[in-house]
Amino acid sequence: MSENAKHLLIVEDEAPLRAAIAEQLTDRGFVVEQAGTGEEALERLADFAFDVVLTDLRLPGIDGNKVLEGALERYPDVIGIVITGYGTVKDAVDAIKRGAADFVTKPFQFDELLHVLTAALEQRRLKSENAYLRSQLEERYRFEGIIGRSRTMANLFQLLETVAVTGSTILITGETGTGKELVARAIHHNSPRRMHRFVALNCGALPESLLEAELFGHVRGAFTGAVGSRQGRVEQAHRGTLFLDEVGNMSQAVQMKLLRVLQEREFERIGDSNTVKVDVRVIAATNSDLQRMVGDGRFREDLYYRLNVIPVELPPLRDRKEDIPLLVQHFLDKFAGEPHADGNGSARPGVARPMTMSQEALRDLMAYSWPGNVRQLENAVERAVALSLGRSQIEAADLPPEIRQASAAAPAPELAFPDEGLDFDAYVRNIERELIRRSLERTRGNKGRAARLLNLKRTTLVEKLKRLEREGN
Repeated sequence: MSENAKHLLIVEDEAPLRAAIAEQLTDRGFVVEQAGTGEEALERLADFAFDVVLTDLRLPGIDGNKVLEGALERYPDVIGIVITGYGTVKDAVDAIKRGAADFVTKPFQFDELLHVLTAALEQRRLKSENAYLRSQLEERYRFEGIIGRSRTMANLFQLLETVAVTGSTILITGETGTGKELVARAIHHNSPRRMHRFVALNCGALPESLLEAELFGHVRGAFTGAVGSRQGRVEQAHRGTLFLDEVGNMSQAVQMKLLRVLQEREFERIGDSNTVKVDVRVIAATNSDLQRMVGDGRFREDLYYRLNVIPVELPPLRDRKEDIPLLVQHFLDKFAGEPHADGNGSARPGVARPMTMSQEALRDLMAYSWPGNVRQLENAVERAVALSLGRSQIEAADLPPEIRQASAAAPAPELAFPDEGLDFDAYVRNIERELIRRSLERTRGNKGRAARLLNLKRTTLVEKLKRLEREGN
């Protein structure tokens, strides 16, 4: 039996008519069950979620209207088709008001019934597809959904607005927790492909043996366990956007197949010789240094350049700390209405209530380095809300220990002047040397990125490095 076969319940007290309809619908691929009374129909509905309920309005005992109401109460998406022997407009209107998709009047030809069923099923399919697309759009993954008002984020918003309307491949880089998938979704939902699917795949979450099948699909018998054919993520994203997170985790073989998708817009499923054509925009993301991986031979150079058509670099949270208060309030609003513990440790229903963060707690948050970035901040705020015991303000004591300890260990910004005075030039040079060292350490030796962190031109940074090297000798 096909897994796409529709399950239909016929409710009709005329046994010969019921059996004849059941036989013909079974021949057309439906899985049919029969009920001779309304009571029997409700018993069947209590145990199984049918796709379609075809019921006569005039039944002994519980009538067809009650059957229809019972079906829709349990299964709001069920298709109800009613049969009436009277053919009055009032019967039809009442049935539609109760949620019936359509009706047929006795006597009717089987082709008429089949047409009504087919039209109702197609209408439900379109409704389901539109609901899916609407749900994605209603997630509001737009640029205003990415929170930040720092200069760094303002520049990022401007870049995203520019690249979203293009069809170019994008490579998003940034540390773990900086919001790479959020940015990818925002690009998709502001692009001409917004009405089609956004399909995401974390390449680092799957073993190498499964990644290829998940990405490109397979046919039945392609490998042990392949009991049926299956579409891959590339095919699912046709006419939409494919987001590949942790793209640096791909094997060389998978990299080669992805390169072909980018160059030729085609691929083959595993175990199949037929070529599948696709129209898909690829957005890749990584927290690895792909350039270094290219140099080490672990990532194909041609694929790197195909992915890096438009590079988008997300800043770590520690480089935009002025955004922390805004993010904190956003997460407080998000979690304030969720269930939380009372003073006895019991869970209480969440109540939407305004919450704030004390200045001391906010200072601790802004002093922390945030190795897990925005995701870590969100978790920290969620924890603090859960521990607040219904209080309207989060205190420093509610924060995770590592954040409080880091704040306590931070050096005081004080300078002790010796009696004989200090060597101003040497002191400033030491500060300058330390700032440059830390910027290069953070960017893994990338002078261009280090210069941007310091708000310097790259040439200026290079000159300072040469001078500090001479002075060090």
